[in-house]
Amino acid sequence: MSNTNKDKFVIYQIFTRLFGNQNSTNKVYGTIEENGSGKFNDITDVALTELKNFGVTHVWFTGVLEHATLTDYSEYGIKPDHPLIVKGIAGSPYAVKDYYDVDPDLAVDVNNRMQEFESLISRTHSLGLKAIIDFIPNHVARQYHSDARQSGILDFGEGDDNTVSFSPSNNFYYIPNHDFMVPEGHTPPIPVHTPYHERPAKATGNDVFQAQPSQYDWYETIKLNYGVDYLQGRASYFDPIPSTWQKMYSILRYWVQKGVDGFRCDMAEMVPVDFWSWVIPEIKKVGEKVIFIAEIYNPYEYHNYINIGKFDYLYDKVGLYNSLRKLIEGHGTVEDITRIWQQESGDISENMLRFLENHDEQRIASRYFAGNPWLALPAMTLSATLHSGPVMLYFGQELGVTPVTSEGFQGEDGRTTIFDYWGVTEFQQWVNGGKFNTDLLTPEQQQLRSFYESLNHFVLDNEAVYAGEFYDLQYVNVDGQSYNYDKTLVYSYLRYTDNQKLLFVYNFSKEKTIETTLRIPQDAWNNCLKLGGTGQFQLIPIFPLHVTQLRLKAAEITSTGVSLELPPMSVFVFDIVEKLK
Repeated sequence: MSNTNKDKFVIYQIFTRLFGNQNSTNKVYGTIEENGSGKFNDITDVALTELKNFGVTHVWFTGVLEHATLTDYSEYGIKPDHPLIVKGIAGSPYAVKDYYDVDPDLAVDVNNRMQEFESLISRTHSLGLKAIIDFIPNHVARQYHSDARQSGILDFGEGDDNTVSFSPSNNFYYIPNHDFMVPEGHTPPIPVHTPYHERPAKATGNDVFQAQPSQYDWYETIKLNYGVDYLQGRASYFDPIPSTWQKMYSILRYWVQKGVDGFRCDMAEMVPVDFWSWVIPEIKKVGEKVIFIAEIYNPYEYHNYINIGKFDYLYDKVGLYNSLRKLIEGHGTVEDITRIWQQESGDISENMLRFLENHDEQRIASRYFAGNPWLALPAMTLSATLHSGPVMLYFGQELGVTPVTSEGFQGEDGRTTIFDYWGVTEFQQWVNGGKFNTDLLTPEQQQLRSFYESLNHFVLDNEAVYAGEFYDLQYVNVDGQSYNYDKTLVYSYLRYTDNQKLLFVYNFSKEKTIETTLRIPQDAWNNCLKLGGTGQFQLIPIFPLHVTQLRLKAAEITSTGVSLELPPMSVFVFDIVEKLK
């Protein structure tokens, strides 16, 4: 077997506006002057060095592109956004209003904002890290207008025929002869002095083809037209190459030339796979090693977006995340894990990006999820080691960030705000005035962070994890009565190469210790582990170490299998080695 790393890497998602913000005012709907904002310059060499030491290989800088906001930057030549079509004070980073510019919130010197971003990319690369940013292809802000695009590049909507609802050469979808109507129930956090005018109305980002979306729709965005007529049976017109395709290619090329190493593609499945099939190979002619990650929630489209769309990686949210979340919350079954890798990911398992937190999901430690960050450690270990694909952490996950109050537009829902200015208390303790150290962390936070750090290094340093094959042991342990192997709560598998053989065992019960005997079939011994000779083996615990909550106990190999005592919510990783005579 090849020992090359199959692109096993660790992504650390930074919400850039929040990362370096040391302001602790935290006023609900506070302005940037009141609550502060993190800057590109806050992500210093020290910060990036600490992330690298933590085991991070790729940094996803979220919210970099200029987006709609209620903060007034008109003195810098940036047109203000109407408050009726902005969510929160800071605004959604997924309502982009200039694809060729960066968010002025993130700059110390607004006039120098692009140079500050370029310096961040340079710092990132100088430390051997890769930089990922968002690409939001499905929609733009309602008042999109690029004043930073290069000469010769047309803006979205330029040349559109807005008298028709659809034309293959249009960038937007229109509702002719209708004014856009602001959703009922939406009350902006600042006074509204003038009405918002948009005629004809444009279709809303989440495929709402009517003049008035609801307050629960993506009403702050307009959907882009990739040549699909949604109102006529989704008829497609891809020849000649649509205008939107060409403009998006120019945007992606622009950022690759800025040094960006990859794109997390927002709601990629809402854009036709034919576009990706065309644009990704074209961009890889510009930057051969640029990676594309699809946010996708339809398992039936997974293979299409890998094989036809040419994506490198897909979100494993609907499958693994959802199943592990149920287990963490105490009402799932590990049988789902086998079903997922067999039926959904299977031969594309190494293309699946696994995670337990990101900006869209509730924080593990919040009352809406686990209520306790420690309960997720077995699931996080499984996410990181089940196959050889990448794993992702959200900033502060390793510190048990717990939102406990409304932070603005999205209310108190267990998520860290993406719409408003805020200081993330637990994370500010680690930032520690720019020292980026553990001095202000509680002992429990230090221990939690230590676990995540050890996990990151474990997956990067162990060949069986980053380049090994996978062998599910559930099928041979399903008749578990005589062995007390609970097939709904105990999960086990092997990861192996010629040089290393690892056994992973999990107990996802929140209450009970399970004493069980795990069987490894002869087929695995002969064909996978290839351990012959003396026939005597020993299991050496190698992960997790130095974490009291998950203290490893000895395992004994008997003639019937491996005898184990599994504490509640625990994980054991053993190195299988042959005993010498």
